[in-house]
Amino acid sequence: MYTRMSGLARRGPWLAALAAVALVGCAKQVTRIDPDSVTDLSGRWNDTDSRLVANALIEQSMVDPWIRRFNEANGGDMPTVIVGTFRNESMEHIPTGTFVRDVERALIQSGAVRLVAARDEREEIRDERQDQQENASADSRVRLGQELGADYILQGTIESIEDEEGREKVVFYQIDAYLTDLESNVRVWVGHHEIKKYIERPRLGM
Repeated sequence: MYTRMSGLARRGPWLAALAAVALVGCAKQVTRIDPDSVTDLSGRWNDTDSRLVANALIEQSMVDPWIRRFNEANGGDMPTVIVGTFRNESMEHIPTGTFVRDVERALIQSGAVRLVAARDEREEIRDERQDQQENASADSRVRLGQELGADYILQGTIESIEDEEGREKVVFYQIDAYLTDLESNVRVWVGHHEIKKYIERPRLGM
C-alpha cells in the first residue's frame, strides 16, 4: 500500500502539469481588430452589411432629382429629414436600431440635409427643455416652440431569401428605402440595395 501511494504521489506533479497545459490550450483567445474591417464568420447580416448598405442607400438618394427640386423651390435651403422605422422582414434577427444609426450617420455626413431626432428621442429632449424652464438661469435656458419640423421621413424594409442544399447555402438580402413628403404623403424617392452571400460549410471530419 505504501509503495502504491508513493507512486501516485510521485506522478501527482506530472498530472497537475498536464492538466495545466490542457487548460491553457483550451483558453479563449481574443484579438482586437479594426471596427471598420470586413468580417464574415457565419454569413448572416453583420455590422459590415449595415454600414455598407446605409452608405449605398444615402449615396443613391443624394444624386436623385428630389433634393435638387427642393433646393430650387426653397431658395437653396437644405431639406430636413427624419429617419423612421426600417422593418425587419427577413428570416433572421437583424438589429434595425444599429442600421438606423448607420443611416443617420450617412445622412449627416452627406452634408446635403438636416437631420432631426426620431420620435422616441424627442420626448427625452422635450423633458430636458421643460426642466430648463424651471431650473436653469434665464440667460442659459433654451426657448420653447423652436423645434425644426421635418420635410421628409425616410423609412424602409429589410427582407431576405435563403436557398440551401447540402453544405451550400445562398442568402439574398433586399433592402428598400423610401422618402415621403410629410405634408403631402407623396413618395419623392425610392432606393434599393441588394446583397447576395454564398456560404459553404466544411465537410464533417475536416
